Amino acid sequence: MLEYFILINFITWILFGLDKLFAIRHQFRIPERALLTLLILGGCVGGLLGMLTFSHKYRKKLFRIIVFLSTVLWITIFIGIYL
Repeated sequence: MLEYFILINFITWILFGLDKLFAIRHQFRIPERALLTLLILGGCVGGLLGMLTFSHKYRKKLFRIIVFLSTVLWITIFIGIYL
């Protein structure tokens, strides 16, 4: 479980960075639905770090809400598993 969480967060962080780079270069963008799906599937920490590191998607209220809700969800899951 921990390996999955680390991997999904790393992938999410990388994709936030790539999407920001693509946005700057006016190239193909990663669909918002894909980024939101990764957040829900456990990439909440990587998404938050991506938002802060790359200053990307932070102004979008939907992304902030999904990051918060998925963080609460995954903390609850980890508490249930490890306690």
